[in-house]
Amino acid sequence: MSDMEFFKSASLYEENLITGEKGFNLAAVLLFGRDSTIASCLPAYKTDAIFRDQNQDRYDDRLIVETNLIESYDLLMEFVQKHTDDRFFLVDNLSTSVRDKIAREVISNILVHREFSSAFPAKLIIDKEKIYTENWNRAFTFGKLNPKNFTPYPKNPILAKFFVNIARTDSLGSGVRNLYKFTKIYSDSEPSLEEGDIFRITVPLVAASNLQTAETDLSDNEQKILLQIEANGSVSAGEIQQLLNFKSRTSVQRILKKMLEARKIKKTGDGKNVIYIKN
Repeated sequence: MSDMEFFKSASLYEENLITGEKGFNLAAVLLFGRDSTIASCLPAYKTDAIFRDQNQDRYDDRLIVETNLIESYDLLMEFVQKHTDDRFFLVDNLSTSVRDKIAREVISNILVHREFSSAFPAKLIIDKEKIYTENWNRAFTFGKLNPKNFTPYPKNPILAKFFVNIARTDSLGSGVRNLYKFTKIYSDSEPSLEEGDIFRITVPLVAASNLQTAETDLSDNEQKILLQIEANGSVSAGEIQQLLNFKSRTSVQRILKKMLEARKIKKTGDGKNVIYIKN
């Protein structure tokens, strides 16, 4: 096919049957447009990818994506691959990157099924425990989605059809089932998909049982320190010494070192102004 035949067959070049006007539609701009063209048509369009590990107040890494949807998909996949563990499992007797399967569904959703008329930016946030996304949505139902009673509705059918044809996503409705299937394999947990004016996806990266074990695997002194931090926002070594009624500061430093290495707390400040906050 020629370029124009290709665009017409993909429903990206249309004719207004009332006025006779012909031209490329917004789907064509989003899929193939230059950044300047996209910014002209949709000034608020962007996808904000954030990774939080050590710096929970801001971020450790950030990527703002404002390019076309095809290139955005590749950039966001690379961002997820950079900041999450890749775990291979046998699926249908084939060694499969389940992490990539999950990322594919999550990223396709925030790129293809978002409501582009809103200035609300799509977000992809990764931390040590989960991948979380949110995007503005044209909701047909409200509440949590379950693959057993989920009825799919096409939000942007031209974009969805195109992504299916370039193998970036599967047929309509399969994304919810795939997320439940592969998240269970990856972390032995279930994802959360909540539809409303904002569509939210939460994919656990760590099994819930492991999180509970980590929380309970604390000594009495460590629990007291964490409770003190939660109550006041931070704590100093001197305050910990008084809290635990220790005569020696060495014992305090030994506990703090252990908690720092386990990433249960982190240190901020310097010199005599060092304080400890929850990680």
